Amino acid sequence: MSFPGRLTVALTIIGGMLLLTGSAGAASGIRTAMGDSVTLSGYSSGSPYVYLFLTGPNLPVNGVALNDISRRADQGGFTRVSVDGDDHWTYTWHTGSIRGRLDQGTYTIWVVNGPNDRSRLAWADYQTLPITLGKPYVTVDTPVQPGGMNLHSVPEGASLVINGEYRGKTPLSLGNLPSGRYTVTFSRFGFIGLSTEVPVEEGKTAEVTATLQPETGALAINSTPSGARVLLDGTDAGFSPVMLENISAGNHTVMLEKEGYRTAVREVRVGAGQANPVELPLEPVPAKAPTATRAAGSVLSVAAAISVLLVLSWNGCFSRR
Repeated sequence: MSFPGRLTVALTIIGGMLLLTGSAGAASGIRTAMGDSVTLSGYSSGSPYVYLFLTGPNLPVNGVALNDISRRADQGGFTRVSVDGDDHWTYTWHTGSIRGRLDQGTYTIWVVNGPNDRSRLAWADYQTLPITLGKPYVTVDTPVQPGGMNLHSVPEGASLVINGEYRGKTPLSLGNLPSGRYTVTFSRFGFIGLSTEVPVEEGKTAEVTATLQPETGALAINSTPSGARVLLDGTDAGFSPVMLENISAGNHTVMLEKEGYRTAVREVRVGAGQANPVELPLEPVPAKAPTATRAAGSVLSVAAAISVLLVLSWNGCFSRR
């Protein structure tokens, strides 16, 4: 017995969260666990009922009813579902309440527009939907615990760029970070930039301290004449000519001292990665004019005294007469 008309089927797995719309022989198959509820629905025109049966492992070749595998389809054992006035039908298959035991494996659900088992499908319109039944399982969604970073630098006040994005200056604490590896770049004026990979783990805070090295240059110091004592920022640095290396970039004071010459002082700026020449001419100290000595003064005093005595003696001679 058959009924003419067109039949379409949609399959919804409640629990498996899968929706499948089927056409005859086109369903690629789905997977669900034994115990899930499977909602079948579709349309069938020209037929007051659709007839469902199941084939698969250890089942009769012509099929059995979906809700009772002891009822053979070739003996009238169908699951019959009414079609409403809009040609729509629906049926929920509770796989956990089937009479009889289904093994794990792949089965085929047959939806036919008449009571035709598998051996009599030539006289019916039908659809098939493969379905794989597996063991029930339980999953637990574990909340993801974010991580964080505490970032410091020596000296502090370094700018921070994390994965290409500016985030502030040290010291800086960052939270709610997904686990993974982050590229952190420290930079500060007058210091060599530093980049490092920081691993962040769930629920943990990475502690990072970056020691920044100052940018340096060199000073090539010479004087005219040479041999002058060199002081850099007040610290003895040798005698000219001298090459001073690893000098921190920035402003410095150079002082030259040499006996017989005036002290020379110059403010210089050291560029990072550069050798800066410093040439200082020294100005001689001028010679002083000669002055009268104490001995010469004594001689003049003696000479004056002798003159006085001579005058007195001469006057005495004239008095005796």
